Amino acid sequence: MERVATITLNPAIDSACEAEQVSATDKIRTFAERYDPGGGGLNVARVLHRFGVPVEAIYLSGGPTGALLDELLDEAGLPRRAIPIADHTRMSLAVYERSTGHEYRFIPEGPDVAEDEWRALLGACFASPAEWVVASGSLPRGVPQDFFARLAAPLAAQGRKLVLDTSGAALKAALDAGGLYLVKPSIGEFEAWAGSRFASHQDVARAAGELVASGKARMVAVTMGAEGGVLAHPGGAEIHRGTGVVARSTTGAGDSFVAGMVHGLLLGESPRDAFHRGIAAGTAAVLHPGTGLCHPQDLERLLAEIDWD
Repeated sequence: MERVATITLNPAIDSACEAEQVSATDKIRTFAERYDPGGGGLNVARVLHRFGVPVEAIYLSGGPTGALLDELLDEAGLPRRAIPIADHTRMSLAVYERSTGHEYRFIPEGPDVAEDEWRALLGACFASPAEWVVASGSLPRGVPQDFFARLAAPLAAQGRKLVLDTSGAALKAALDAGGLYLVKPSIGEFEAWAGSRFASHQDVARAAGELVASGKARMVAVTMGAEGGVLAHPGGAEIHRGTGVVARSTTGAGDSFVAGMVHGLLLGESPRDAFHRGIAAGTAAVLHPGTGLCHPQDLERLLAEIDWD
């Protein structure tokens, strides 16, 4: 199986817990605390590692929290390459409220990254022997918005495939540069890029298809939360209208989708079947509260149970 490198510029220690009720000014007692390596690329790497994919996580890490992040990745047995930074790695918090089933998520902006630090990560990416590169997540302060755009052409020249999951100006710059193998915006991110709202799945598929036809990306997958998702590829478009599963946590659902779809493509599946694997992986991630992401047993069960027609 081909190798995968994941790129995470703004990783986090994802802490998650449960509380009976969340209310202002009160002291909130929490239960079932857990701490996981987080941030887009690290989440993708964790899931791919569970699937048995040869994967290496390349990421920025700094301060005492960076040391804890490194330790958590080692405990997970995930091959990693940390690029040291002077500032601290961020810590996020997700609280599941038992009384309502609501989830509250607190996401810090992250560290301030120096130019020599992000250039070191860029160099580590180009030096990696992996045939696939998955770049996922936000850009921290100090990193230029065209960072992901700088990856596309050199990786394509090396015969490598770039998968991108980001948003805002970073997504726009990467799409303007082109050369992406797969890009996965959420529906909100895709509408922000397009500058318009889409009334239906068909409208999303049409816009994604135009992006594929332009040559900017070979495949465009738009995830739509409970409403499923759309995939545009050279052979046409695939639409799924959702599984009807009640989400207990949305943390890492998009990252699990990316991991599931990339895994399907690595297995030699068609774009349609790999897209279904991604939908099942994203659904598996929302079954449990917290930051546990997708587990293989849940994915395989959902692949068999979900109506794909």
